[in-house]
Amino acid sequence: MTVVGPFGLSVRDQALETDVQAGLAAVEAGLLEATKSEVPFITDAAQHLLRAGGKRFRPLLVMLASRFGDPYAPGIVPAAVVVELTHLATLYHDDIMDEADERRGVASANARWGNSVAVLTGDFLFARASHILADLGPEAVRIQAEAFERLVTGQILETAGPRDGRDPVAHYLDVMAGKTGSLIAVSGRFGALMSGADESVVDILTQYGERLGIAFQLADDVLDIASDAHESGKTPGTDLREGIPTLPVLRLREMAAQGGDPDDLELVRLLDGDLTDDALHAQVLARLRVHPALEQARRDTVRYAQEARAALAPLPEGFAKSALEELCDAVVHRAG
Repeated sequence: MTVVGPFGLSVRDQALETDVQAGLAAVEAGLLEATKSEVPFITDAAQHLLRAGGKRFRPLLVMLASRFGDPYAPGIVPAAVVVELTHLATLYHDDIMDEADERRGVASANARWGNSVAVLTGDFLFARASHILADLGPEAVRIQAEAFERLVTGQILETAGPRDGRDPVAHYLDVMAGKTGSLIAVSGRFGALMSGADESVVDILTQYGERLGIAFQLADDVLDIASDAHESGKTPGTDLREGIPTLPVLRLREMAAQGGDPDDLELVRLLDGDLTDDALHAQVLARLRVHPALEQARRDTVRYAQEARAALAPLPEGFAKSALEELCDAVVHRAG
């Protein structure tokens, strides 16, 4: 049994383990090739986040989903490269919008080269993904286009905020379905589709990917509050300090509005203060860690992970299905 992919996923079948490792290695080689340019500066910028690492969660899902058809079909690795390139491109753009200084332990592209280079590098990666996608056929192009529309729509909705009268939590979950769930859903869909799996299997793995993607993002929200730096690899309360709304904060605001508890109202007031102040940030973080809002966010995460697992029920039993189920458990464990 060997650990592969994100979260320390353990693969209990030698053949599956070998194939997944070989597939991910082929994807890595494909990513390096796809990010090369005749202009060395573009290559440097395009490979900046790629070389910094990453979970390669989406390519892993493509590999596992392909096990329900022909896992050696020629379109599987290119499809995995497409989804990861698309994901990488969005990171360049996200860091500009968030004015982030760091990503994956290195300086963000916008911090290193400025916003113009960062946004154009993201566009370069989208272009390379589209070039590969064209060889996978018009159906693959349509699927990716629809997912990309949902992803961008989710980003716009996040920027605009909930319309008047809209529940902020419901709005946020819709945003996460678009921003994160859509591309992870495509990962499951491409893996099954490119392998020639039955249409019903393609649909199952698409639904699974969407729910798992939302759970994955919500687990990150919980970790931003609950983890320590050693455990998560990032500074606790980063989103909190930057004023990025996450599910625990939205649940707190919901509880304060509905219950009117003085302590909750005070904590909301502190949240609206200057959290770049280290002392105030530490106080708010400590109070959130013991607040019922954090536990509610954990339950939300578990619910989406359970929905993802339940979606797999019609699939035949086997090591691939077990690995997909373990991904659900791993997401819940991250939020625990």
